[in-house]
Amino acid sequence: MHNIQHQSCGVIPQHMLDRIAARSGPESSRLALSTLEQMRELISLRGIRHGGPLAEATVKGPLKSRRVYDAKNKRQTPGRLVMDEHSKRGNDVEVNEAFDGSGLVYDFYSTIFGRSSIDGKGKRLDSIVHYGVHFDNAMWDGREMIYGDGDGKIFNRFTSCEDIIGHEITHGHTQYLCGLGYSGQTGAINEHISDAFGSMILQWARNETPSEASWLIGKGLFGPGVSARGIRSLAAPGTAYDDPVLGKDPQPDHMRNYVVTQDDNGGVHINSGIPNKAFYLFATAVGGYSWQVPGHIWFETVSTRVRPDSNFADFARAAVDVAGELYGNGSNVQESLAQSFALVGINVPLLGTKAVKETGPLSPRKPKARHSRRPLQPAA
Repeated sequence: MHNIQHQSCGVIPQHMLDRIAARSGPESSRLALSTLEQMRELISLRGIRHGGPLAEATVKGPLKSRRVYDAKNKRQTPGRLVMDEHSKRGNDVEVNEAFDGSGLVYDFYSTIFGRSSIDGKGKRLDSIVHYGVHFDNAMWDGREMIYGDGDGKIFNRFTSCEDIIGHEITHGHTQYLCGLGYSGQTGAINEHISDAFGSMILQWARNETPSEASWLIGKGLFGPGVSARGIRSLAAPGTAYDDPVLGKDPQPDHMRNYVVTQDDNGGVHINSGIPNKAFYLFATAVGGYSWQVPGHIWFETVSTRVRPDSNFADFARAAVDVAGELYGNGSNVQESLAQSFALVGINVPLLGTKAVKETGPLSPRKPKARHSRRPLQPAA
């Protein structure tokens, strides 16, 4: 069993908040600085918090169990319990969205992969809303979800995006499945896994094929005056935003443009664009729905092959091996996956062959019939 590392992961990276603090008006700058301060506080306190109601959070059996707490715009957590599986629905939009969003994520992992919550044993999913005053982030703190209301100008409420909820709760799954680290290429893989599954969860909720999906993380999160389509784009890393305050999306889509930096834990939210693009290429090439063949390969890879210190090459090698085991060595699925990694500069040798080279774009295959959200079964 992996040693569970309780990590704090926010969907809005530090470099974006630093830019807002430096380039926006006085009020937005103050709120960005306040968010950065509160993030540091949450990270520093994560090892000693919660001796109370959140400490015992595992339920017996595979039943879905959720709780939502209201921090009432204070920095003290968890706040007041306002919703659980036995509560009547209230009028607080953020409470309802956090409750519904965590349920959607639970249902996705349960239905598609047969997994009961983040630990596979029915661990309760806890959410804290209205944290701080205009807190500009959503975070997995190693134990539960924490949502800010946003500043109402640059950021809307963080509970409004199902893919953000999926992204952050997936950090919890990764934490329990493989204990993946959170710096450099290892951290970028961690962020990529959350982006890939966050996007899959949204596509599953909407019954979208890869060609129909936006492949954006956080579409609709930004206010109307912000030149941003989302936080990140899996389809076109580096194009999600280009705004005078936010700056330009720094994500690369190829290893030749890998960003070497000490910021952002070694660029975990930046260089994740490279495996993100590989996943998008593979999902669009293999056909069907993203949570079917691609999702099963990714889940099996994270569950059984990823080590706490895996880098890009390790992850790609493991995923290609899993594709061969599930769908056949030398199959179209395995070849498409190796080619997808090659197109972002990560060359993986197939069994008995040389590494697949970057030879040009993949040709999308005809999608499977849209009759069900059930996963495709691997070849016997």
